[in-house]
Amino acid sequence: TVNKFQRQTCHRYSLNIVITHPSFGQGDIDECEIVPDACKGGMKCVNHYGGYLCLPRTAQIIVNEREEAAAESTSGRNNVIRRTPADPHRAPPNPTHQIQCAAGYEQSDHNVCQDIDECATGTHNCRADQVCVNLRGSFSCQCPPGYQKRGDQCVDIDECTLPPYCHHRCVNTPGSYYCQCNAGFQLASNNHTCVDINECDANNPCAQQCYNILGSFICQCNPGFELSSDRINCEDTDECRTSSYICQYQCVNEPGKFSCVCPEGYQVVGGRTCQDINECETTNECREDEICWNYHGGFRCYPRNPCQEPYVLTSENRCVCPVSNAICRELPYSVVYKYMSIRSDRTVPSDIFQIQATTIYPNTINTFRIKSGNENGEFYLRQTSAVSAMLVLVKSLSGPREHIVDLEMLTVNSLNYRTSSVLRLTIIVGPYAF
Repeated sequence: TVNKFQRQTCHRYSLNIVITHPSFGQGDIDECEIVPDACKGGMKCVNHYGGYLCLPRTAQIIVNEREEAAAESTSGRNNVIRRTPADPHRAPPNPTHQIQCAAGYEQSDHNVCQDIDECATGTHNCRADQVCVNLRGSFSCQCPPGYQKRGDQCVDIDECTLPPYCHHRCVNTPGSYYCQCNAGFQLASNNHTCVDINECDANNPCAQQCYNILGSFICQCNPGFELSSDRINCEDTDECRTSSYICQYQCVNEPGKFSCVCPEGYQVVGGRTCQDINECETTNECREDEICWNYHGGFRCYPRNPCQEPYVLTSENRCVCPVSNAICRELPYSVVYKYMSIRSDRTVPSDIFQIQATTIYPNTINTFRIKSGNENGEFYLRQTSAVSAMLVLVKSLSGPREHIVDLEMLTVNSLNYRTSSVLRLTIIVGPYAF
């Protein structure tokens, strides 16, 4: 049986403990000797029969070897006073004897002092915002996790000012906190570190090509498209509007690309350039008595025998007026038919055709002139030697149109004999400048 008495003297407290050992049973085990550090918190260990006690170091322990007190002897260990029974045959006192327990303890059914759990019985005085923690012989009022005690109140702890710090942003909440990441990042499994989100793999937001970068992404478009103002979708690039020189003739825009087309009589070469189609080689539609002449953008059929009375055909494209015919005395001796093609709006001045005597006679003088077909002054004939001259285009011509120009060579010998020959040049001006 343990009796606890408390006495107040000069604001100091001393505690007298009476321990009664029964006179029967086997030998007791001294736990204070064999249990390392049996008592905590500066308490001293006192062995008694069948157990041990942890008591304040100022406590005075009285041990009855039997249940009635007799002579006293003092032990130097832990201020223990042992009483020897005066009469070993004296009957023990009433086992239902009430004991007095220290504050925070109460008598149990086994007549020992046991701790009172003030937190369970509701006899504590902790505030509503505090947590009651039972202690041996007392209790403690503590703050819940995430709070700290300031005076008698619990105030929130701002974890955002304490390590471990959040990688990007920290948000304090009552009693706790959480971390946030910037756009393009997400929290790692440790809830502190931010890792990049690969938007291109997670949910490709781009209309065509997506490239992930740290914390974001960029969209790009396929050739022939350009990013719209939202930087996500792609719009067709109208290449035909970017430059008027992208195609030689006409540009046709298509989704993601463009194509060049050429007018009738031409074909596309190299994707952008127009080249004349030689219809005389591909689709000759002229009659047997006609020759096919190809020009830029088309073709024409001319008679194989262009000679008109009184001229007769002597060779290909050459007509001669016989001297036996009196009419021929006032006409050029020969007329040669030639054909040429030039592009529309050709740069001027430009040398376009050379005329040259086919037969050279001694002691003769040759002069050249434009006999007809130059009423608007588009041409000029420049003599380049005694037997040749160059036809020069001096005014730009726009097609499609046809010019027939007669170039005459006058020949005079030392006997004042005169003769002439004409080259009838048909100039076909194409419809385009290519």
